Amino acid sequence: MTSLSDLNASSPAHFVEQLHGVYELSPWIAQRAASRRPFASVTALKTALQQVLAQASPEEQLGLIRAHPELAGKAAIAGQLTAESTREQAKSGLHLCSAEEFATLQRLNSDYKARFGFPFILAVKGPTGQGLTRQDIIATFTRRLKNRRADELAESLRQIKRIAELRLNDLLDVRLPFGPAIMQQVETLAGWSDSGYNLTCAYLTAAHQKTVAQLAAWMKDAGMQVQIDAVGNVVGRYLSDAPDAKTLITGSHYDTVRNGGKYDGRLGIVLPIAVVRHLHERGEKLPFHLEIVGFAEEEGVRFKSTFLGSTAVTGHFDLALLNQYDSEGVSMRDALAAAGHDARQIAAIARKPQDLLGFVEVHIEQGPVLLERDLPLGVVTAIAGSSRYLLKLTGVASHAGTTPMTMRRDAASAAAEIIMLVEQRCSQGEALVGTVGQLQVPNGSVNVIAGACQLSLDIRAASDTVRQAAVDDILDGIAAICARRQIDVETELLLSANAAPCAPWLMAQLESAVAAVDIAPYALLSGAGHDAMAMAAITDVAMLFVRCGNGGISHNPLETMTADDADIAAQALLHLLRHFRGDGV
Repeated sequence: MTSLSDLNASSPAHFVEQLHGVYELSPWIAQRAASRRPFASVTALKTALQQVLAQASPEEQLGLIRAHPELAGKAAIAGQLTAESTREQAKSGLHLCSAEEFATLQRLNSDYKARFGFPFILAVKGPTGQGLTRQDIIATFTRRLKNRRADELAESLRQIKRIAELRLNDLLDVRLPFGPAIMQQVETLAGWSDSGYNLTCAYLTAAHQKTVAQLAAWMKDAGMQVQIDAVGNVVGRYLSDAPDAKTLITGSHYDTVRNGGKYDGRLGIVLPIAVVRHLHERGEKLPFHLEIVGFAEEEGVRFKSTFLGSTAVTGHFDLALLNQYDSEGVSMRDALAAAGHDARQIAAIARKPQDLLGFVEVHIEQGPVLLERDLPLGVVTAIAGSSRYLLKLTGVASHAGTTPMTMRRDAASAAAEIIMLVEQRCSQGEALVGTVGQLQVPNGSVNVIAGACQLSLDIRAASDTVRQAAVDDILDGIAAICARRQIDVETELLLSANAAPCAPWLMAQLESAVAAVDIAPYALLSGAGHDAMAMAAITDVAMLFVRCGNGGISHNPLETMTADDADIAAQALLHLLRHFRGDGV
């Protein structure tokens, strides 16, 4: 078995020979990386090889892509694949394709080659290294055929780097201490859903209660004291032996959006549980109490009210929300009672700021920034503020054939102009985005001018000043559009959340932890809202982002990450905990 020390000590020629199968028929990558030795860790070796590929010429990169065989292609049939490719394709059962699957793959190979001019590349061993199913491979193949060529070139190189990472793991017999267990637990949680067709876990449903029970069991097994509080937060405490110890909190939410992804929120719970289990198994205590909170609700799916779990912890839970009703006419108060919670105890959940050291949240990025920079981890600088509105436009429903264009009061046309206004205005600001994610024509008909239209408006920015300026301009523009088109407009503010800057002293410690696991620290903004925003009301906060695959897609079943990235994130969190310095520690 080859070891990292062997690679560091060998001659350049032997180094290249030992790595000959890592990058398909492309020894030049190892040749250029040899001069960068010695490597402090396998992560450092992987990074050096990836950097060589990133710095290569477009012609060299394309040559590497073309060196890869087609999936279940002619070379595979003829037994002409490299040993590495043979093992990988067999891991996903591509040698066992049915006649129909084989014909589908041949067609996809042909269509892909004709569209892009190079073979389709996919790390068929998948996010966990255990292999994708043939159905997963065909679905990915079909989806990526719709990409632009430049995007597909970039994705092919990312897949090659993932293939190389897995091959290096095999070559060096790398045993990930955290990643596989984290990925498996996320899969377990994804098995409970409100829907039989996708992952949906709304507040206080049966799936939600099964999820919290499982999290509580894992926390207990990891050596934590566990309770489920009055809003459904599951809280695990890993107690310190130090007298007068303060508490560092970590965690995230376990509810999901409708048809959501597996890792959003839940990664930030199961990952620290794995780290605490590691400490507990070694009898290792920290000089502070560590609390993991699985926040019961963050997404606002059932009762249209977000951050219910974290606002309870901060003492800012709005008790008037207990009278909110879901789509079935069930009040939040009754839903809590049905789940065995006493709403009268919600106020007692609030933590005292003087008892806390801070809040650190681990979360999948939900965007493509880290992916595009070949970085598994990033340190968040701030969480963007958000303004959300519901707009109700009222015009006049009239006959589509008899009403002249100049005499129409078309609510849908006004909505279309508003959408363009949002896009135009939010293209002007730094770290500013605007979205119309919902658009409805109630009781609309193909031959009737839209007399009413409802649309949502979501505006986010890292700077509250920038965000508010955009909100003001857009609302003024909406008023002008509606006045010109003779459309009545009602504007309902759904949410106004200030931006939450991360504490520099916590960010510095996260950056040190990332550097300690041989990843170059990288700072980035969070455009999505997180429980850390609410927690900032009572303590300093920081966030560690983990790379999101599939182009950074999130709030979607395609949301994905790898066991290797989960593992390196857990190692960084473990380093942070072991070296944490704060007030009272």
